[in-house]
Amino acid sequence: MRAGSSLQPMSVDQIARILGEKQVDFSADLVPSANRSIFDRVAVDEFRTRWLRKSGRAEIAHWSTSELLENAELTVDGDPTYAGLILLRTESALSRHLTKAEVVFEYRNSEASVAYQQRLELRRGFFTWFDELWTAINLRNDVQQFREGLFKYDIATFDEDSVREAVLNAVSHRDYRDGGSIWIRQWPRLLEIESPGGFPEGITPDNVLERQKPRNRRIAEALARCGLVERSGQGMDLMFRQSIRQGKPLPAPYASDPHRVLLRLLGEVGDPRFLRFLEQLGDEKLKRFSTDDFLAIDLIHREMPIPADMKERAKGLIAAGAVERIGRGKLILSRQLYTFLGQAGVHTRKAGLDRETEKELLLKHLKAAGESGAPMAELLQVLPGKNRDHVKRLLEHLRDEGRAHVTGTKRTARWQQGPGPS
Repeated sequence: MRAGSSLQPMSVDQIARILGEKQVDFSADLVPSANRSIFDRVAVDEFRTRWLRKSGRAEIAHWSTSELLENAELTVDGDPTYAGLILLRTESALSRHLTKAEVVFEYRNSEASVAYQQRLELRRGFFTWFDELWTAINLRNDVQQFREGLFKYDIATFDEDSVREAVLNAVSHRDYRDGGSIWIRQWPRLLEIESPGGFPEGITPDNVLERQKPRNRRIAEALARCGLVERSGQGMDLMFRQSIRQGKPLPAPYASDPHRVLLRLLGEVGDPRFLRFLEQLGDEKLKRFSTDDFLAIDLIHREMPIPADMKERAKGLIAAGAVERIGRGKLILSRQLYTFLGQAGVHTRKAGLDRETEKELLLKHLKAAGESGAPMAELLQVLPGKNRDHVKRLLEHLRDEGRAHVTGTKRTARWQQGPGPS
């Protein structure tokens, strides 16, 4: 490659990345020297059952195994594809044709623990272990209980839909040309899923919700036929939405290097009152909310700034009674919902004082100051958190209304109550 005016060799990673951009769908390639004996009967039956249930097409039940696999494009003219191998293989077929296409699950009772308390090495077709893996995770999936007045909430540390979507995402998008395995590590409040291969070209942690680029299209299509994934790539959206609805930290997908992607699902519930807040909006409104709507509400709840591209969601959220606008564009959770939670005072604190109340406070201080008046430094103390320009505008309004006046200039300036000398 060119480096300034000279040439230098590319690194192995750079070459692999360039080849990856031109690589055809690996999962659609035929498995060399393989025949239908690689398929596990239990996995094939599970695939048929799920496809029939999702599609409602009665003829699927009557197809022969050969017809089923051919129609699902898991074989081509009777020869297995890598998608068929990964989803429906026997354990012995794995060792012969795709050694590292396995999932390894480990549970540890603390993040400081080196030794694991449970380990599973899943070296069979996906459809034989998918439910088994969730059972292993759910075995130690404790329920967090919260009570708010008469209301009691039971929230699982790890949401089943989110965990299943994360696993499906790893199986669909990992790089099977990389020799690594998918690793799933569980702790009491944390679940990590590590996939071989970095993000596909053009995908980053910042745009993972907006852009989709399937690495193994044939696998994704087969899973979509069964209703396990959406072709529109909404799995990550679901994880984000569920985390927000359950008051948990957002999922954290990132690539630590070009050879792996790590997704962290954090199970600790932060503010259980926020759950009642969303519940009060009602299921019908929540169903109409986009992922950006949920992200905006979450940012407002955590008193963080909203990105410019999300601000257009404000009108819909205001109309839904979720948020309200105060001041110059600032958004806070709505008063009606704080009132429902018995926290109207919190809303007042967050909304701040209205302009008339602020003016009355300044007048009260000027009255107490008497004829000596009050310098600007004192008046800024009356409204902590407000900048000098804001307080100055309020004083000018009071002057225009004839309720205050200023004497002196600059450092000697003093504000006094009343209209001042004529």
